[in-house]
Amino acid sequence: MLHLNLFIFGCGHHRAAWRHPDSAAERLGDITYYEELARTAERGKLDAIFFADGQSVDNIGDGPRWYLEPLTAMAAIARATSRIGLISTVSSTFFTPFHAARMVASLDHISGGRMGWNVVTSMFDAEARNHGYESMPGHDWRYARAEEFVDVALKLFDSWDQDALAIDRAGDYGVPASVRKINHHGEHFLVDGPLTVPRPPQGRPVLFQAGASDQGRDLAARRAEAIYAVAYDLPAAQAYYRDIKRRVLAAGRQDFVPIMPGLVTYVGSTEAEARAKQRALDVLLPSDASLRQLGTFVLQDCSAWELDAPVPALPPLAEFTGPKGRYATILRIIETEQPTVRQLLGRLAAGGGHCTMVGTPEQIADKMEHWYRNEGADGFNLMPPSLPGGIDDFVEHVIPVLRRRGLFRAEYQHSTLRGHLGLESR
Repeated sequence: MLHLNLFIFGCGHHRAAWRHPDSAAERLGDITYYEELARTAERGKLDAIFFADGQSVDNIGDGPRWYLEPLTAMAAIARATSRIGLISTVSSTFFTPFHAARMVASLDHISGGRMGWNVVTSMFDAEARNHGYESMPGHDWRYARAEEFVDVALKLFDSWDQDALAIDRAGDYGVPASVRKINHHGEHFLVDGPLTVPRPPQGRPVLFQAGASDQGRDLAARRAEAIYAVAYDLPAAQAYYRDIKRRVLAAGRQDFVPIMPGLVTYVGSTEAEARAKQRALDVLLPSDASLRQLGTFVLQDCSAWELDAPVPALPPLAEFTGPKGRYATILRIIETEQPTVRQLLGRLAAGGGHCTMVGTPEQIADKMEHWYRNEGADGFNLMPPSLPGGIDDFVEHVIPVLRRRGLFRAEYQHSTLRGHLGLESR
């Protein structure tokens, strides 16, 4: 069946969502807002909720970006839910593996085995300068560090055997032979171990990755247990899907590694109603803020671009030095649609180039099923343009259609995130 995550981000993934009179802009520091979103996703029997993370703040006038630190928020959300998985981004560039493994293992215990972690290498110089670097370290360095980071964290999870705690009141609390140092002395990290947290309920919390570059794809194929992706359309999704599946096999793995592209949906009882919802957000979008966002994606100043003129020529992907996944999507939108600058801004306003589906529940289910049955996706990372309305619409109207088609669960069959995703125990 399809695998579905809810990607929670502020008031929604549309850059103008916070401006809408129905937005939750005043509640972004209120943990009950996120708990309610998670419970809605759990009511729909989604696999998990997901939080991205960033390490810097740019122009706060443009709208909300980050608020509560996600791993901290997960502790509260774990107590407000009972079955849905919980996934948070962890930066391998700025965290240490011991710190990350300790927090993720603790959350796996708190949630009863529902934790996942999405390892990223981070992106921007502004983030680096908050962590002691003059600028973001080079791409090769970051991915070498990420590979070692994952290796160390997995060793730390494994440093306790399942039977390490005897809790024999007449004898020993634990079994010393079942807890081991890892004695890792690598290029980037020196970690003796063992972890200070006993083995998590899942053994290893589920490892997510979102590789776009060759190095990122190789890391995902070797290490990831589930993969997030950016795909503007089905051909782009199929190319990525087939490449990753090939790399997984080439890495000697027989595991099922679900691939979940981001998906933005506008749901209406008619297509016209759905498009009206889209326009209601688009008209709230200030062009100056949108041009600044575009500038972060293409690494150049776009403030003087004429809104109703064609998009100026951009460097080819091979010459681009920033994050390549989003940039490749922008190049594909330009090649396929030949938009004006204004049209491109509208296309990127919600989800930044991820697939967008607009229509009735049946129309959206048709497209999702088509991707699923044609090597485009094993599921989707849902990116509602507005919250809470966007996930309410999806859970109340699209999920029932998917269930009638036998594409999505009616009830949870498992209590762990590994179980929801159909992954082997670790």
